[in-house]
Amino acid sequence: MALQGPEMRFDGYDTLLNECVNQRAIREGQRVHTHMIKTSYLPPIYLRNRLIILYCKCESLGDAREVLDEMPERNVVSWTAMISAYSQRGYASEALNLFVQMLRSGTEPNEFTFATVLTSCIGSNGLNLGRQVHSFIIKTSFESHIYVGSSLLDMYAKAGQIHEARGVFESLPERDVVSCTAIISGYAQLGLDEEALELFRRLQMEGMSSNYVTYASVLTALSGLAALDHGKQVHNHVLRSELPSYVVLQNSLIDMYSKCGSLTYSRRIFDGMPERTVISWNAMLVGYSKHGMGSQVVELFELMREENRVKPDRVTILAVISGCSHGGMEERGLEIFYEMENGKLGVEPEIEHYGCVVDLLGRAGQVEEAFEFIKKMPFEPTAAIWGSLLGACRVHSNIDIGESVGHQLLEIEPENAGNYVILSNLYASAGRWEDVRTLRELMKEKAVVKEPGRSWIEHDQILHTFHASDRAHPRREEVLAKVRELSVKFKEVGYVPDLSCVLHDVDEEQKEKMLLGHSEKLALAFGLIATPKGVPVRVIKNLRICVDCHNFAKFVSKVNGRVVSLRDKNRFHRIVGGICSCGDYW
Repeated sequence: MALQGPEMRFDGYDTLLNECVNQRAIREGQRVHTHMIKTSYLPPIYLRNRLIILYCKCESLGDAREVLDEMPERNVVSWTAMISAYSQRGYASEALNLFVQMLRSGTEPNEFTFATVLTSCIGSNGLNLGRQVHSFIIKTSFESHIYVGSSLLDMYAKAGQIHEARGVFESLPERDVVSCTAIISGYAQLGLDEEALELFRRLQMEGMSSNYVTYASVLTALSGLAALDHGKQVHNHVLRSELPSYVVLQNSLIDMYSKCGSLTYSRRIFDGMPERTVISWNAMLVGYSKHGMGSQVVELFELMREENRVKPDRVTILAVISGCSHGGMEERGLEIFYEMENGKLGVEPEIEHYGCVVDLLGRAGQVEEAFEFIKKMPFEPTAAIWGSLLGACRVHSNIDIGESVGHQLLEIEPENAGNYVILSNLYASAGRWEDVRTLRELMKEKAVVKEPGRSWIEHDQILHTFHASDRAHPRREEVLAKVRELSVKFKEVGYVPDLSCVLHDVDEEQKEKMLLGHSEKLALAFGLIATPKGVPVRVIKNLRICVDCHNFAKFVSKVNGRVVSLRDKNRFHRIVGGICSCGDYW
């Protein structure tokens, strides 16, 4: 280049710039650019575009934008390269502003422009902007293009508009692995796990090929459903497909197995990973924590610190303190919290960490200490923290603090039925029936409706879902008869229905009947009917399991000789021989 001087022409510059782009060699690229300026060479659009691409790839967006702004003439590639660079680095407003500038210049966008700009339609106004872009896409007849369609449905799914995303997906004339994965991931991220699984099955039957992102999305859905048999099947698919050992996929497998109650499988995958990210460590730590295995949590955390390859983050410390809480290791949990508070762990304490300490103290029966700890926190306590303390008051029968906390919660969250239930249970345990009735009247007055409970159990790779007093299941009569039979049998060996779990103002006989219709009991009864003796019964509940159903599950384990795995929205309950891993505190 130096030898040729002003004789340097298009072919020479093109060869050099292409090499600089491939090597991400910004200094050499800048020398080429400087040479153009010094020799008064006026590069055509193509070479200017190569300069923009070079600067974008080398993270020098300011230089790239300068090239774009100085161009006497621009084409769709010029605009799209710069919009894409902004979008990929999270500069959504810059990407959208440049897109508008492009339209005003009279340049027609292509499929890559639309696909790129849609990824910047995020935030509070993102959906509205996305819909406007969608309208323009329809006007310019790009809606059937696979890149544009995939970006459109991804934009709608991330905005929580899954029906619109599905509409875009179904209207695509052809689908690839990206569009199929985007819609499955959309359902899974919104917690619509059954829909995600159903669509995955359908697309597989239609011949869809899957990549590691597809499998990771499906595993997320299976984690939500605790569908172990399905999870094993997907794991087999992954092994047969001979995909490389993607960390994201292995993290999803760890999470799926732990949420399905199979920590042995989770640990096997974790131990076999050639490299682990902080997400890998967190997935394993959270798995142990949710199962109440405090000593394993601390042991794994110490291994992480010894290896010193991956630094803990806020989630790591949350998992460890929570694991100590669930595992009855309050002293160790407090030690770790104070280490963090003193800057020894490289993590700044956040309100969630303080909430974990409140739970730890409350679980250990130190209700007064937990109450004082809340008062001294550098944060304003959230409803979740007060709720944790209220739960501790219920378990340890602390009426004074419980009543005070309960009424604060009713003011903060007047629509949350769970707070009324726990406070009512606290009053009932103290025989304060007038206060129980007052609470019920308050619920009626404020029209507070408890979220409908549902439980499900997997059998022969079919998910059987039960709702309270379910009349829809094809084996409902058999299941209801089994629940009644179990209740009679359990009463003979000490089971006493906990009527305080029913908030309705009805007589005791009706309350007991209502308890028998709880979805957990129906799922447990179905599990006993449908599976051979000795096989573990795994049930998942969408809400916190009630005290009576927890007791009932313990009798199922003790009398029927089954291991019962019950996952509610808070934690795992592994019941063996009538003893639960939660220590009757959840």
